[in-house]
Amino acid sequence: MQPMHIHILGICGTFMGGLAALAREAGHKVTGCDTGVYPPMSDQLRALGIELIEGYGADQVAFKPDVFVVGNVVSRARLTDGTPKYPLMEAILNSGLPYTSGPQWLAEHVLQGLHVLAVAGTHGKTTTTAMLAWILECAGLQPGFLVGGVPLNFGVSAKRGAGSSFVIEADEYDTAFFDKRSKFVHYRPRTAILNNLEFDHADIFDNLAAIERQFHHLVRTVPSQGRLVVNAGEDSLQRVLDQGCWSEQVLFGNSPRNIDGYTAQGEPHDFTVVKAGEPVARVQWSISGVHNQLNALAAIAAAEHLRVAPESAALALAGFKNVKRRMEVRGVVHRSGGDMTVYDDFAHHPTAIHTTVDGLRRQLDGAGKTNARILAIFEPRSNTMKLGTMTALLPWSLEQADLAFCHAGGLDWDAKAALAPMGERAQVADNIEQLLAQVLAAARPGDHLLCMSNGGFGGIHAKLLEALKQ
Repeated sequence: MQPMHIHILGICGTFMGGLAALAREAGHKVTGCDTGVYPPMSDQLRALGIELIEGYGADQVAFKPDVFVVGNVVSRARLTDGTPKYPLMEAILNSGLPYTSGPQWLAEHVLQGLHVLAVAGTHGKTTTTAMLAWILECAGLQPGFLVGGVPLNFGVSAKRGAGSSFVIEADEYDTAFFDKRSKFVHYRPRTAILNNLEFDHADIFDNLAAIERQFHHLVRTVPSQGRLVVNAGEDSLQRVLDQGCWSEQVLFGNSPRNIDGYTAQGEPHDFTVVKAGEPVARVQWSISGVHNQLNALAAIAAAEHLRVAPESAALALAGFKNVKRRMEVRGVVHRSGGDMTVYDDFAHHPTAIHTTVDGLRRQLDGAGKTNARILAIFEPRSNTMKLGTMTALLPWSLEQADLAFCHAGGLDWDAKAALAPMGERAQVADNIEQLLAQVLAAARPGDHLLCMSNGGFGGIHAKLLEALKQ
C-alpha cells in the first residue's frame, strides 16, 4: 500500500489515538490536532514520531495531507460569539479538501482482508477486547487489535499484528458529524460479540430501541459463515436477534435460554467453563467480578471461532493482567490499623458502577475482609450522566458501598437530591478540593477507596495517596 499523509482531528481520544498508532506502524505519515493535547495518549503518539498540534486552527489546511481523518468530537458547533468551534473543519469543507471518518479510514486501510473480531456492548467492551486479543496472542496467531484503553499485557492500545486476525472494540457511539451511524457498522466482522445492551449515550439516542436498531445494523454485516457470540441473559439482545439473524449464534451466560452454549460453574476467580453441559476448561485468575466471568466466556467462545480450544483460551486468561483503569490499584498506604488501598476504575454508567462496587465487595468478602469499608468516589462525567438521564439509578448503583462521595461540579441536576435516599452515607462536593477534604475526613485504616470516572478526575488518585501518606 502506498504510504500517505493523514491529519487526524481529535487525535488524543483513545480510538483516534489508536488509529494514529496503527497508521504510523503501517508506514504512513501521521499528524494530528486536539484541544488540550494531553497524556497518556500524547506521550504515546509523540514517542511514535507523530507531530501534535494544539487546537483546531484553520491554518492546518496548509499541511496538505492526502486526507483529513475526522474524529466524532468534531462538530459544526459555534461559540457564543458566532465563530466556529472547529475552524479547521470549516476550512476543509470550504476548500473542498478530502476528509473521512476514523472508522471508515480504518475499515479501508487496516481491516481489509483480515478476520475481524468485533466486541460490542454497553459494558465490558474494552476488557473483553483485551482478553480476546491476549488469548489469540497466546495461541500464536499474532493478532492486530484496537482497544479503547491500554491492556496491561501489551502496554499499548493498538497494534497492527502479523497475523490474519484483528480484534476491535466496537463502539455504538456515532461515527462523525457527517455519519450518524454507529462506529461498528464500518468494521464488517466475521466474529461479533454482543456482550450486553442497555440504554446509554442519551446525547445521541432517544431510547433503547434506537440503540437496538444500530446493533441490528451490526448483525446485518456478519456473514452467514460468521459467528455471533451473544449474552443469553439480555432481553434487549434477544430483541435485536428477533429482527433477523443470518449467522451462527453461540450463547454464553447462565440463562435458561442457553442450552448448548457456554456457561460457568464456580466463583468468578476460579470457575469451570461448561459447553453444552460438558466441562471444557477451567479458568483460575486474579480478576474479580461476575461481569468479568461473563467477559471471559464471551472471549473463549469468540476465540473458538478461530479454532483456539477453550482449554488453551483458559490457560491464556490465567495470565491476563486486565486493562489500565479497570480496578487498577494506584497505590497502598500502610497503616498500623490496616492498609488503605486506592483504586482507579473507568465506571461511568450506573450499571457499571454497581458492577464495579459489587465486584470489589465480593473480592473483599472472598479474602475474609468482610468488615472492610468501600468508599466510592465518583463523578458523573459521561454525556448520559451529565444530562441527568439516569440519576434515579445512582443509589442502587452504590448500594454495596459504605460511603459515597460525588463530584457534582458542572452538573445541571441536583446530585444531593439524587443521592438523598442514601442518607448520611452520601456526600456531594462542588470541586475536587472539597471532595478530597470530605474523603480524608471520613477515611480510616483498612478502607478501600474506589475512584470511578471516565476522565482524569482532577488527578484525585495521586492527591488522595499523597494526603493519606501524610
